[in-house]
Amino acid sequence: MNAMFPPPDVHAPPIEDDPRWRAFVERDPAADGAFVVLVRTTRIYCRPTCPARRPKPENVAFMATAAEAEAAGFRPCKRCRPEAAGLQQRRAALVADACRRIEAAEEPPSLDALAAGAGLSPFHFHRVFKAMTGVTPKAYAAEHRSGRVRLALARPGSSVTEALYDAGFNSNGRFYESSTRVLGMTPTQYRAGGADAAIRFAVGQCSLGAILVAASARGVCAIFIDDDPDLLVRSLQDRFPKAELIGGDAGFETLVAQVVGFVEEPARGLDLPLDVRGTAFQQRVWKALQEIPLGETASYAEIARRIGDPQATRAVAGACASNAIAVAIPCHRVVRSDGSLSGYRWGVERKRALLARESVIRSGDATSAD
Repeated sequence: MNAMFPPPDVHAPPIEDDPRWRAFVERDPAADGAFVVLVRTTRIYCRPTCPARRPKPENVAFMATAAEAEAAGFRPCKRCRPEAAGLQQRRAALVADACRRIEAAEEPPSLDALAAGAGLSPFHFHRVFKAMTGVTPKAYAAEHRSGRVRLALARPGSSVTEALYDAGFNSNGRFYESSTRVLGMTPTQYRAGGADAAIRFAVGQCSLGAILVAASARGVCAIFIDDDPDLLVRSLQDRFPKAELIGGDAGFETLVAQVVGFVEEPARGLDLPLDVRGTAFQQRVWKALQEIPLGETASYAEIARRIGDPQATRAVAGACASNAIAVAIPCHRVVRSDGSLSGYRWGVERKRALLARESVIRSGDATSAD
């Protein structure tokens, strides 16, 4: 017997305040597959992108999956076919498969080969891949090889040359041309824990506690927040154990003030050159985080879908936890699917405070628009 769906909760917040309602009203393609829409009066459930006329808010509820909706006694809409895989899901599966092929290959597969494997033309595949991951297939392959270089350089006993060949580079020259961009320093410096690489840093204070900002020649490579300034400096030393850490001068203090200013007043915005170091997967996640608008949030599952790997929710959470550049890469904007807050490297209370400040800005913008 099908379970009965509960009646509307008169004490619950208006459904119009639920971000899923907005996605439903706007027929947001990114919401397709994230949830289904239940209509109490017809006992039918739909995709968020269903082209049918929108029901009244009081007749609408949401569930995570088609299976849950059917268990509650709802039947699928014949117009939008919510029980079948949607276009976004099919594309995500194609892109995830292409990513696995890139990661398994010794040499990066050609665009033609990847497109043929996906059953698409090279032009169409290139467009779909970039839309789902934020990078081109060529850039994704380069990021993955960069991650392999980092892992190979971390192995004891192998030479730099062996590490580069193990990562798929056929010559030292090809890698050294891009080593600074990939590693932030030469391979030898990277293996030596940043030896001879100069990293400037300074510690300031904000309402969330002490804040450390560090930058290499490429850009900001760390933003840490904690109550203990000494712990922040030790954490920086652990991250770059053999780098030359240099206390910031007056000019660098201005950079710290810019970060503090954003923490206190997010409306100022924060546009900094970043020295982002991580695996290809981590960099895809961090890029997706930077695309979450100020004042909005996204779930771990939603980020996984955006990068074309919908099964990687746990890995997305891991990438968020390993982010070393607080606020500039806004992992605080990622929440659980039900909207509740999960762990945060710098403390859940700081996450709550950051989101509260940003939501005020969002609310202010909406009021101004009215």
